Amino acid sequence: MDSGWITRPVCLLLIFVMAFPHLITSYSIGVGIADSTGPVAEIVFMGYAKMDQKGTGLHLRTFARSFIIDDGIERFVFVSVESAMIGHDVRSAVIAQLKKKYGDLYTDENVMISATHTHSSPGGCNLYTLFDLTTFGFIKQSFWAIINGITKSIERAHDAVVPGKIFVSLGEILNANINRSPQAYLNNPQTERDKYKYNVDKMMTQLQFVAEDSSPLGVINWFAVHPTSMNNTNRLVSSDNVGYAALLFEEHMNKNSMPGKGKFVAAFASSNLGDVSPNTQGPKCEYSGKKCSEQYTCPGKKEMCFASGPGKDMFESTSIIARKLFAEAINIWQREPTLALKGSVRVVHRYVSMPGQKGQFYNETTGQTEEVEACLPAMGYSFAAGTTDGPGSFAFEQGTTTTNPVWNAVRNFVAAPTKEDIKCHGAKPILLATGRMRLPYQWQPKIVSTHLVAIGNFLIAGVPGEFTTMSGRRMRETIASTVMESTHVKPIVVIAGLCNTYSDYIATPEEYEIQRYEGASTIFGPHTLTIYLQKYRELALAVINGSKLEPGPSPPDMTTKNLISLQTPVIYDTPRWGHDFGDCLKQPEEIVRPGQTVSAIFVSGHPRNNLMTDSSFLTVERIDNNGNWIEVATDGNWETRFYWARTSSILGTSQVEITWDIPLDVLPGKYRIRHNGYYRYILGGVFHYRGFSDIFEVQTAPES
Repeated sequence: MDSGWITRPVCLLLIFVMAFPHLITSYSIGVGIADSTGPVAEIVFMGYAKMDQKGTGLHLRTFARSFIIDDGIERFVFVSVESAMIGHDVRSAVIAQLKKKYGDLYTDENVMISATHTHSSPGGCNLYTLFDLTTFGFIKQSFWAIINGITKSIERAHDAVVPGKIFVSLGEILNANINRSPQAYLNNPQTERDKYKYNVDKMMTQLQFVAEDSSPLGVINWFAVHPTSMNNTNRLVSSDNVGYAALLFEEHMNKNSMPGKGKFVAAFASSNLGDVSPNTQGPKCEYSGKKCSEQYTCPGKKEMCFASGPGKDMFESTSIIARKLFAEAINIWQREPTLALKGSVRVVHRYVSMPGQKGQFYNETTGQTEEVEACLPAMGYSFAAGTTDGPGSFAFEQGTTTTNPVWNAVRNFVAAPTKEDIKCHGAKPILLATGRMRLPYQWQPKIVSTHLVAIGNFLIAGVPGEFTTMSGRRMRETIASTVMESTHVKPIVVIAGLCNTYSDYIATPEEYEIQRYEGASTIFGPHTLTIYLQKYRELALAVINGSKLEPGPSPPDMTTKNLISLQTPVIYDTPRWGHDFGDCLKQPEEIVRPGQTVSAIFVSGHPRNNLMTDSSFLTVERIDNNGNWIEVATDGNWETRFYWARTSSILGTSQVEITWDIPLDVLPGKYRIRHNGYYRYILGGVFHYRGFSDIFEVQTAPES
């Protein structure tokens, strides 16, 4: 049955279930995880929009984690994928792949895909011009790596479905996030701010999945924090703080399993993270260390204002934030669950063409209700300034509400905004009139996905972008109050960020007036949130009343466009003179100890020849008492790093350095490092190779 299955009698039953959720107590549950890592070398990262931030290796593999919930009538799939964003075309391709295998079981209606928003994953896979511009266009390898990873994770969850129960619990995490645009937050009404203790959400909401035989299956939790602990100087693909937190949880539950290989699946999903930073030391001037100006600028001509994390470098900061998230998540898991979910699964989804949508906004300043309208997409001047997590151009500052004739002339040469556009966007001086830019193809989406699912008294709002703290709070309140009007039962509502479509930021109308980065990147104008609140209220009413919504207009299929890609392919590889692929050029030290770093350098091919999906470019191996080599770490482990370098573009020679930070609890014994790769032969074909370091000994006894 499709999502329009609800007839009038069933509608009444659903209202009863919301008010008396004991009617349904068990679900069919499946969890699955799959490798979604894209190319780790020579592809620009998506997140900081820096064209020189090209990958040179691998810190942490990225994964897609899927969760299936089925009440016997309705099935819902939630996917958390470690990517900067999810474009509509990625989701459509995933559903098309699933359709080949399962028919109409998985559709636009019941598959919700949420990106964690790591800023250290390969780009070129959104397809809209603005998002792929800094990655030198469309990257087919990135596009299909994400699609295949998500699809495989859903297939694995499908194959693992068992009867089970779902529990929800809450926790609080302090000193893991700060508001990076406090001036904008302070422009929200005082009466509204007074309802909250902090200017960012400190609550972690966690769903816990347990089989009927009490065996643990997995968790999803939502906590608002940007995965920007790895800063814009990073060149290693990484799932960042939330990705490492997920690995820590899975490592704890899946004893002796390599990353991505265990049965227990833990997703640390994105929420209303729009103005929330993990860089808890706050913004300071790059060289002087002094406090930045109110506009987050510094006096030096080339001195950036940026925020730092709690560690001595980005790796330590990532670890600290990740361990805070993990510590509270495991604490929630180990205590008695707050609530067992009981009640049917209801899913509603609708596409909305945002420009021209009208809504009602109560202006607290005037005391009047105004009719407002969503605008054609446009980006403001402060968008180009970046944030304290990743500063942009020196020529732009956050909080800019005036225009510059030079930049306007450049803008108008590409696409000039109309008087209506300028009026509609209000406080935002338009830098890019993306809604009117058509070359080489559409720059930003105009049609977005809106998605809401209820599992008993627990609701997940899948939103198509980055909601700020207060925007998320208003959305949760709107949905909760809508449900309470009909059921008189207060639900738990979470925001699942960056779902299905990426339409940049969603700031409140009051925050928008300040034109910080988030407001300047709120693409449908000052009342983007106002329209969304109205649309999600309609979704909530449909959930409660059991009414069927029209699917809305279909977004354009960007894969049919003549997509531009300026990324150069791998032509050929050759080994260094006098060597073969896999030869070890630099050997580890013969005797090492816990806490030290082991390093080995190998002759290599280009990593883009094979992504080593569900495999590894490296393994650290220990020999056991029977002479067998046992895998103890891969390129998905925190303690390993994989650095690649093209030593000669003309000759096609490369090398990789593999490092292993020896854990303090390591077993003593004899070890080696193995490198796995593929090279492209100059006359055609791609071929596998492998190489080994010399054996080295890890001693745990102190030096004599």
